[in-house]
Amino acid sequence: MLVVGLTGGVGAGKSTVSDLLADHGAVIVDADAIAHAVVEPGTSGFQQILDAFGDEVLYYDGMLDRKALAALVFRDDAARKQLEGIIHPLVRQQSDLMTALADDDAIVVHDVPLLAETARLEAYDVIVVVDAPEDVRIARLLQSRGWDVSTAQARMNAQASREDRLAIADEVIVNTGDIAELKDQVDQLWQRLVTRRDAA
Repeated sequence: MLVVGLTGGVGAGKSTVSDLLADHGAVIVDADAIAHAVVEPGTSGFQQILDAFGDEVLYYDGMLDRKALAALVFRDDAARKQLEGIIHPLVRQQSDLMTALADDDAIVVHDVPLLAETARLEAYDVIVVVDAPEDVRIARLLQSRGWDVSTAQARMNAQASREDRLAIADEVIVNTGDIAELKDQVDQLWQRLVTRRDAA
């Protein structure tokens, strides 16, 4: 088994790279999807968020208002750290379980937006960073998510710097071209990952 940590700043194209790796046969452990699941109503994560942030992060029907929660934590570092302290341990626990259940010859890709921030680098055999300049990422976020520049900048500022991400990288995918160019880079990356797995 080869365990890969995949990360990239918001708007860099990490999710697209994750999808392309899945097409090659990688087992994807999606930290964002897990983070959503561990705070569904009835979970301990949901109750911890309610205890920490109160009813203002709930819809009238009792469901978590993720937009309200995001707005709160992206303008308040202490609140963001408190939320991360609730969610990150739950995500790690579920991610570890999913990895343990994968086949012995699997290439397991942990799609983790905040990999550089969580300092759990020893859990991965290879760390892949999807990179793009800030102006490219902002333009993508304005187009794909409908954010304004200040919202995009705030989300980027809440993450590790580009330099910090690149400093932990074993492999870098530079996503500044079109999808064909990105696919070619991922195809080449996949061959290197297979070689590394087979050599272990």
